[in-house]
Amino acid sequence: MAYCNNKQVIRKRAGEHQRYASGFKYQQDSKYFAQIAENLSEEGLSELEGLGARDIEPAHSGIYFSAEKSVFYRINYMSRLISRVLAPLESFPCSDSDILYKNAKKIKWELLISRKTTFSIVSNVSDSVIDHSQFAALRLKDAIADYFKERTGKRPNVDTIKPDIIINLHIRNDIADISVDASGGALHKRGYREESVTAPMQETVAAAIIRFSQWDGSVPLYDPMCGSGTLLCEALMRQCNIPAAIFREKFGFQMLPDYNPELWDQVKKDADASIIEIAPGIISGSDISKDSVSAAKTNLMGLHFGSNVTVKQMDFNDIQSIENSVIVANPPYGIRIGKDQDLNVFHKNLGDFLKQKCQGSTAFIYFGEPEYIKHMGLRASWKKPIKAGGLDGRLVKYEMY
Repeated sequence: MAYCNNKQVIRKRAGEHQRYASGFKYQQDSKYFAQIAENLSEEGLSELEGLGARDIEPAHSGIYFSAEKSVFYRINYMSRLISRVLAPLESFPCSDSDILYKNAKKIKWELLISRKTTFSIVSNVSDSVIDHSQFAALRLKDAIADYFKERTGKRPNVDTIKPDIIINLHIRNDIADISVDASGGALHKRGYREESVTAPMQETVAAAIIRFSQWDGSVPLYDPMCGSGTLLCEALMRQCNIPAAIFREKFGFQMLPDYNPELWDQVKKDADASIIEIAPGIISGSDISKDSVSAAKTNLMGLHFGSNVTVKQMDFNDIQSIENSVIVANPPYGIRIGKDQDLNVFHKNLGDFLKQKCQGSTAFIYFGEPEYIKHMGLRASWKKPIKAGGLDGRLVKYEMY
């Protein structure tokens, strides 16, 4: 057999696909699905529009959108709020597991999976006759395995840890949607978090907080209890135009039969060229914990211009003042704080700090446990629910005049 490089293989697979008139669903209408936390849907709509998506439509647990291929790549690379992007393969009524199995076997899996390809399945079911996600995933896995066994005599390998391709199955109201995870895993896993602390903030939540703050770099931004620095990292990435997935080594869309490596290289090159430097001192933070400060510094140093962010070990009560700034914080709660700490007193002290030492500043505080908001002793400008990571949290804006 003559040698053939990766690009030739990709082109060959794309050519093979063209023989199938129907194609995969996403190829027929250039329509994709972005998973996002339900409370971030409105901001997600705005972000997708800014990245070039069209025909944007909110739906249960996410957002449908249309996009040309370059925009599709760009969204995966640059979105800060979306959890993952799905490329739909097939959709059909599904009232029992046999129908799921039968229809799944009709999909041209050889265009996505080879004998050497590993795959995994992520499944979610709701309001349907099939009411067990793991059982649904097992039936889909059997359909894929039997598809190849009948044609080649061998089954592809399942790898739940680091698969080459992730197949997403969603069944709701007895309608099954089978998709490829075009992101190749959760997009909140940025890759900059080399060190962590107990219960760190999810990156997409931190990005949402920075977005809600409308901080534009014209005034300093400070986090007085920065933990491992997630809010500081997301602020830096946003202000410097650093793509959210800049550290991701591969994406699921690279396994699609119509993947265009030259176009992807150009999209990535254009996005990386937009990175700009931020002046020292614009972003800074502190934490009472030495380990947290060390983790924050380590995580920041892996990012472009992370050395321009200042982080110090300090109790927020000892800070002299933070005036005319944007303040962001995720106060400790539950397992993130010592059992001997009185959380009611802690939040009262935080409220006093903001009131007495932060004149002219605007604070955006995320409460993982909203019950402590009442102990702040401050009047809120607004409160926004943000559910993520099992938390039913609230982001609260305080303006210190």
